[in-house]
Amino acid sequence: MVAVESVNQILKQALAEISVCEDLSMLDGLRVRYLGKKGEITSLSRSLGSMEHEQRKAFGQAVNRAKGEVAQAVTARRQDLESVELNIRLAAESIDVTLPGRGQQRGGLHPVTYTLQRMTEIFSRLGYDVATGPEVEDDYYNFESLNFPPHHPARAMHDTFYFGDGRLLRTHTSPVQIREMKKRGAPIRIVSPGKVFRSDSDQTHTPMFHQLEGLLVGETVSMADLKGVLQVFVNAFFEKDLPMRFRPSYFPFTEPSAEVDITWDRGDGKAPGWLEILGCGMVHPNVLKACDIDSEKYVGYAFGMGAERMAMLRYGVSDLRQLFENDVRFLRQFH
Repeated sequence: MVAVESVNQILKQALAEISVCEDLSMLDGLRVRYLGKKGEITSLSRSLGSMEHEQRKAFGQAVNRAKGEVAQAVTARRQDLESVELNIRLAAESIDVTLPGRGQQRGGLHPVTYTLQRMTEIFSRLGYDVATGPEVEDDYYNFESLNFPPHHPARAMHDTFYFGDGRLLRTHTSPVQIREMKKRGAPIRIVSPGKVFRSDSDQTHTPMFHQLEGLLVGETVSMADLKGVLQVFVNAFFEKDLPMRFRPSYFPFTEPSAEVDITWDRGDGKAPGWLEILGCGMVHPNVLKACDIDSEKYVGYAFGMGAERMAMLRYGVSDLRQLFENDVRFLRQFH
């Protein structure tokens, strides 16, 4: 009976320690201490072999009862401690539904998207249809039909992204004009906004950017018409009257060709100076012929400009890369 009494003493001690345990990790330690492979109660079973039959029976029953009571006490205490932890966590994470809401952050268009839409809308009001085309083109639509000579630098691999099969990422949206003239013929009046790609990257250039190009072909079209349309566009886009001039230039697909400058205050305290914003000119007869349009009957003009450059001027952005870094703090300014 002495052996049974020792079991009861260990049981009493275990239950007392479990009842005052305040930590789950400590509780698990008590479980291992008493019921583990080398636990105090588990180890008592090893002495059964040296006992008489009657003593062994009573001792074994006492050990089994102790195991059961300790296991039951551990389970009950664990439930209590977990309940206390849950209540503490719920209290800490409680939400006062009577507090005013934070409000939602409303999204907005990217400044380049908005600029491109604004440019397209202005020309739509002037009667221009909007046309789009594929971004992956072939040499014919991107260069040859636009009167680019074989040795032109724009055809070089350091300026243009080529695929292995000879196709390329379009370097301008002019191929859309070729496709539309072949499909519609003349007269025609369109603008073609979209992405274009060139192998260039610095403070004012990116490998991918957006352009809007315009085309008008008719029987009586002149440089005066072109300048008048562009002056209306510039004034509408910047919402003020800006002096504008044509400066002679060269493009393979127009003749004569011109760069368009506007007077612009650079914000450095100096007097406003001339700033180039786009290129234009009268459609080269070879381009009309490539589209099966009678160049003796029809003439036309074309122009093209970068949406990013127009966005930088309108919003006062000094570094083009800011438009593509996706800094939310920067983009929120344009909501």
